[in-house]
Amino acid sequence: MKTALITGGTGGIGRALVRAFTEAGYSVAFTYKSNTEAAEELKATLGAYPIRADVRRPDEIMAAVADTVAAFGKIDCLVNNAGASRFGLFTDLSLCEWEETVSVNLTSAFLFSREAVPNMLFRKCGRIINISSMWGLVGASCEVAYSTAKAGLIGFTKSLAKELAPSGITVNAIAPGVIDTPMNAALGEETLAALAEETPVGRLGKPEEVAAAAVFLASDSAAFITGEVLNISGGFVI
Repeated sequence: MKTALITGGTGGIGRALVRAFTEAGYSVAFTYKSNTEAAEELKATLGAYPIRADVRRPDEIMAAVADTVAAFGKIDCLVNNAGASRFGLFTDLSLCEWEETVSVNLTSAFLFSREAVPNMLFRKCGRIINISSMWGLVGASCEVAYSTAKAGLIGFTKSLAKELAPSGITVNAIAPGVIDTPMNAALGEETLAALAEETPVGRLGKPEEVAAAAVFLASDSAAFITGEVLNISGGFVI
């Protein structure tokens, strides 16, 4: 049985990822920071393996990967999904807020990948899937730190894909548009309605649609796909 490690497993997209990979037959481990109730629910309903870890802390990332390997013996697929948004004027952005946003969205992906890749190299196979954002493709006003981190994640994806391809490891990214998640709910109903209207397909995306794409990229059917960014934005970004 294949094993997947999913970071940020208790968020909106994270829960959908845990469910989709479990239903696809994977043994799933996932990290979470503080939402113990959601983590226990995923464990009870899906049999997924929760690991409490703050993705801003390198020591906890190392421990999470080691815990996954100890529990399942390997990591076939790493999904770097953990993320956090920050909305506000650039001139009001503090260095601490900048560093935290980059740490959660970009540096954590580097650290998780660095810890997981040796296990994949040993077996000459593996999948890394990075959850970026459409704002990483085009940038978003008042989300400079978030857009920068997600754009960096795309560069990380493309570079690492070239480096790891000869070893049988693919690295791809998904750039979701406006997805109906608790994180985006903070934008407010009026803003979300406007964003849905601006999206050519006329609605917000579903977490399950992002998760389905990740399962495909992890599958044998996607073995010849690497270094790609799958834009799932309903036509918002073309």
